Amino acid sequence: MCADLSPVIAATTQWLLRAYPPAGGPLAEVLAEVQARQAVTVAAWLRYPTAMDAGLVAMAGPGGSARLDWVVGADTVLPEGEDVAWRTWVDETVASWAACLLTSGTLAEQAVAAVSHGEHAAAAPTAFRRLTLPAERDRQAATLLRHPDLTAPVADLHRDQLLTRLDPDPVGSA
Repeated sequence: MCADLSPVIAATTQWLLRAYPPAGGPLAEVLAEVQARQAVTVAAWLRYPTAMDAGLVAMAGPGGSARLDWVVGADTVLPEGEDVAWRTWVDETVASWAACLLTSGTLAEQAVAAVSHGEHAAAAPTAFRRLTLPAERDRQAATLLRHPDLTAPVADLHRDQLLTRLDPDPVGSA
Protein backbone atom coordinates (compact mmCIF):
# COMPACT_ATOMS: atom_id res chain seq x y z
CA MET A 1 0.00 0.00 0.00
CA CYS A 2 1.40 3.40 -1.01
CA ALA A 3 1.62 5.54 2.14
CA ASP A 4 2.82 8.68 0.41
CA LEU A 5 0.57 11.17 -1.29
CA SER A 6 2.81 11.98 -4.24
CA PRO A 7 0.31 11.04 -6.99
CA VAL A 8 -2.37 13.24 -5.40
CA ILE A 9 0.08 16.08 -4.78
CA ALA A 10 1.52 15.96 -8.30
CA ALA A 11 -1.87 15.79 -10.04
CA THR A 12 -3.54 18.44 -7.91
CA THR A 13 -0.56 20.76 -8.35
CA GLN A 14 -0.73 20.23 -12.10
CA TRP A 15 -4.44 20.97 -12.11
CA LEU A 16 -3.99 24.24 -10.19
CA LEU A 17 -1.23 25.36 -12.54
CA ARG A 18 -3.37 24.65 -15.60
CA ALA A 19 -6.40 26.39 -14.10
CA TYR A 20 -4.38 29.41 -12.93
CA PRO A 21 -1.29 29.54 -15.18
CA PRO A 22 1.78 31.56 -14.25
CA ALA A 23 2.87 34.49 -16.35
CA GLY A 24 6.36 35.72 -17.06
CA GLY A 25 8.43 32.94 -18.54
CA PRO A 26 10.26 29.83 -17.30
CA LEU A 27 11.39 31.23 -13.94
CA ALA A 28 7.85 32.33 -13.15
CA GLU A 29 6.61 28.87 -14.06
CA VAL A 30 9.04 27.27 -11.62
CA LEU A 31 8.22 29.73 -8.83
CA ALA A 32 4.48 29.25 -9.32
CA GLU A 33 4.89 25.48 -9.34
CA VAL A 34 6.86 25.53 -6.09
CA GLN A 35 4.16 27.62 -4.42
CA ALA A 36 1.34 25.45 -5.74
CA ARG A 37 3.17 22.26 -4.71
CA GLN A 38 3.79 23.59 -1.21
CA ALA A 39 0.14 24.59 -0.80
CA VAL A 40 -1.08 21.25 -2.15
CA THR A 41 1.34 19.33 0.06
CA VAL A 42 0.15 21.10 3.19
CA ALA A 43 -3.49 20.64 2.15
CA ALA A 44 -2.95 16.93 1.41
CA TRP A 45 -1.18 16.41 4.74
CA LEU A 46 -4.10 18.08 6.49
CA ARG A 47 -6.70 16.07 4.58
CA TYR A 48 -4.87 12.75 4.96
CA PRO A 49 -2.89 13.14 8.19
CA THR A 50 -1.81 9.53 8.71
CA ALA A 51 -0.14 6.84 6.65
CA MET A 52 -3.40 4.88 6.92
CA ASP A 53 -5.35 7.79 5.42
CA ALA A 54 -2.80 8.13 2.61
CA GLY A 55 -2.95 4.40 1.94
CA LEU A 56 -6.74 4.45 1.75
CA VAL A 57 -6.80 7.32 -0.74
CA ALA A 58 -4.14 5.52 -2.78
CA MET A 59 -6.41 2.46 -2.95
CA ALA A 60 -9.73 4.22 -3.47
CA GLY A 61 -8.55 7.20 -5.49
CA PRO A 62 -9.23 10.84 -4.68
CA GLY A 63 -12.11 11.46 -7.10
CA GLY A 64 -10.66 13.33 -10.05
CA SER A 65 -10.94 16.78 -11.53
CA ALA A 66 -14.36 16.70 -13.23
CA ARG A 67 -16.18 18.98 -10.79
CA LEU A 68 -13.22 21.34 -10.53
CA ASP A 69 -13.04 21.55 -14.33
CA TRP A 70 -16.73 22.42 -14.37
CA VAL A 71 -16.33 25.07 -11.64
CA VAL A 72 -13.58 26.90 -13.56
CA GLY A 73 -15.25 26.40 -16.94
CA ALA A 74 -12.60 24.05 -18.30
CA ASP A 75 -15.08 21.26 -18.99
CA THR A 76 -15.86 22.42 -22.52
CA VAL A 77 -12.89 20.53 -23.99
CA LEU A 78 -12.84 16.92 -22.87
CA PRO A 79 -9.38 15.63 -22.04
CA GLU A 80 -8.12 12.66 -23.99
CA GLY A 81 -5.16 10.30 -23.97
CA GLU A 82 -2.56 10.92 -21.29
CA ASP A 83 -4.42 14.01 -20.12
CA VAL A 84 -7.17 11.81 -18.67
CA ALA A 85 -5.02 9.56 -16.47
CA TRP A 86 -3.38 12.17 -14.25
CA ARG A 87 -6.71 13.99 -13.77
CA THR A 88 -8.10 10.96 -11.92
CA TRP A 89 -5.56 11.66 -9.15
CA VAL A 90 -6.73 15.24 -8.57
CA ASP A 91 -8.34 15.69 -5.17
CA GLU A 92 -11.07 18.34 -5.18
CA THR A 93 -10.85 19.05 -1.46
CA VAL A 94 -7.06 19.30 -1.54
CA ALA A 95 -7.27 21.72 -4.49
CA SER A 96 -9.85 23.82 -2.66
CA TRP A 97 -7.81 23.91 0.55
CA ALA A 98 -4.64 24.74 -1.40
CA ALA A 99 -6.45 27.65 -3.07
CA CYS A 100 -7.46 28.88 0.39
CA LEU A 101 -3.86 28.64 1.61
CA LEU A 102 -2.47 30.45 -1.41
CA THR A 103 -4.84 33.39 -0.91
CA SER A 104 -4.58 33.75 2.87
CA GLY A 105 -1.28 34.09 4.67
CA THR A 106 -2.98 33.54 8.02
CA LEU A 107 -4.57 30.27 6.91
CA ALA A 108 -1.28 29.15 5.35
CA GLU A 109 0.59 29.76 8.62
CA GLN A 110 -2.08 27.95 10.64
CA ALA A 111 -2.05 25.00 8.25
CA VAL A 112 1.74 24.71 8.23
CA ALA A 113 1.73 24.81 12.04
CA ALA A 114 -0.96 22.11 12.11
CA VAL A 115 0.98 19.71 9.89
CA SER A 116 4.42 20.44 11.34
CA HIS A 117 4.04 17.79 14.05
CA GLY A 118 2.15 15.21 12.01
CA GLU A 119 3.25 11.88 10.58
CA HIS A 120 4.09 13.26 7.15
CA ALA A 121 6.30 16.06 8.48
CA ALA A 122 8.16 13.60 10.69
CA ALA A 123 8.86 11.37 7.68
CA ALA A 124 9.76 14.21 5.31
CA PRO A 125 10.46 17.49 7.08
CA THR A 126 9.85 20.36 4.72
CA ALA A 127 9.97 24.12 4.90
CA PHE A 128 7.05 25.93 3.30
CA ARG A 129 8.59 29.39 3.02
CA ARG A 130 7.31 30.17 -0.47
CA LEU A 131 3.79 29.44 0.76
CA THR A 132 3.93 31.31 4.06
CA LEU A 133 6.46 34.06 3.26
CA PRO A 134 6.40 34.59 -0.49
CA ALA A 135 8.79 37.16 -1.90
CA GLU A 136 7.48 39.77 -4.32
CA ARG A 137 8.85 37.75 -7.23
CA ASP A 138 6.92 34.71 -5.96
CA ARG A 139 3.71 36.73 -5.82
CA GLN A 140 4.24 38.08 -9.33
CA ALA A 141 4.87 34.59 -10.69
CA ALA A 142 1.70 33.23 -9.13
CA THR A 143 -0.58 36.23 -9.59
CA LEU A 144 -3.55 34.14 -10.73
CA LEU A 145 -2.95 31.37 -8.16
CA ARG A 146 -2.88 33.89 -5.33
CA HIS A 147 -5.78 36.07 -6.51
CA PRO A 148 -8.65 35.57 -4.04
CA ASP A 149 -11.38 36.63 -6.47
CA LEU A 150 -10.18 34.36 -9.27
CA THR A 151 -9.67 31.31 -7.05
CA ALA A 152 -12.84 31.87 -4.99
CA PRO A 153 -14.99 29.38 -6.92
CA VAL A 154 -12.50 26.62 -6.09
CA ALA A 155 -11.55 27.83 -2.61
CA ASP A 156 -15.17 28.22 -1.55
CA LEU A 157 -15.99 24.57 -2.33
CA HIS A 158 -14.43 23.25 0.88
CA ARG A 159 -13.29 26.33 2.84
CA ASP A 160 -15.58 25.53 5.78
CA GLN A 161 -14.04 22.06 6.14
CA LEU A 162 -10.56 23.60 6.16
CA LEU A 163 -11.55 26.11 8.82
CA THR A 164 -13.01 23.30 10.92
CA ARG A 165 -9.86 21.22 10.49
CA LEU A 166 -7.67 24.14 11.56
CA ASP A 167 -9.88 25.19 14.46
CA PRO A 168 -12.22 22.32 15.35
CA ASP A 169 -13.52 24.10 18.47
CA PRO A 170 -13.72 27.81 17.64
CA VAL A 171 -15.76 28.64 20.75
CA GLY A 172 -13.43 26.77 23.07
CA SER A 173 -14.10 24.06 25.57
CA ALA A 174 -16.07 25.24 28.56
